[in-house]
Amino acid sequence: MTDRTLTVAVLGLGEAGGEIARDLLAAGAHVRGYDPAVRPGPGIRACADEADAAVGADLVLSVNSAHDAEDALRAGLPGLAADAVWADLNTGSPGLKRALAERAGPRFADVALMAPVPGKGLRTPMLASGPAAARAAELLRPLGASVTVLDGDAGEAAARKLLRSVFFKGMAAAVTEALHAAREAGLEDWLRDNIAAELAGADASLARRLEEGSVKHAVRRAEEMRAASQLLAELGVPSRISDASRGWLEQLASSTGSSTIVEGAIRSERGREKGDGTG
Repeated sequence: MTDRTLTVAVLGLGEAGGEIARDLLAAGAHVRGYDPAVRPGPGIRACADEADAAVGADLVLSVNSAHDAEDALRAGLPGLAADAVWADLNTGSPGLKRALAERAGPRFADVALMAPVPGKGLRTPMLASGPAAARAAELLRPLGASVTVLDGDAGEAAARKLLRSVFFKGMAAAVTEALHAAREAGLEDWLRDNIAAELAGADASLARRLEEGSVKHAVRRAEEMRAASQLLAELGVPSRISDASRGWLEQLASSTGSSTIVEGAIRSERGREKGDGTG
């Protein structure tokens, strides 16, 4: 790159794309934008379509949706210069990112946003993989972005993002269901404090303890989650996460022996004291 001003096209100007576009503008970049449903903000050059937005851009950021990612790339490629980068920031599967990379070739970067964008904008931590990952990072870092480049093909960044989502979104669903039930039981403040204390006391061994404890105590915990589902039913709260947890624990228990052994273990566990110290 020379000292000339960087031109970045942003496709998708909703909550995430709009905030990133504003930060790019504030960092001194020329910003071209396209969104069929959102009018670009002040200072952002409104474009007729994806290809128009890509014309003259050093970097194109596709921030629309995984559903629209392929169509956006197909429409935008005719305007993309040979030395420009197409960075897909959408939360899509590794398979989708590989398909996009196959179409875009060496100009493609799979970029994963690793935290919520609102409030962070361009400072949202990013992972990048694929043939143009290093180039995308080179262009974005001087503007204030934090980009970690991964070795490997497109899809490596997406895989890490989605694996984190299984944990984080799953935890959010469990917390939301538990708090809903606690609210109905008049125990919301108590449970909020309990959750906060558990998270504050977590350390690097927590994941291992949760995993190993679930396998070791699968039978008893499945019965515990059956009782939890019954409690939620009494409170009039849907038990989607509790039911799913019970089903998973029952599957864990069944995978370690025959159903007869599992049933015997259930009867044995019911006679023991509850609580093993790992939740």
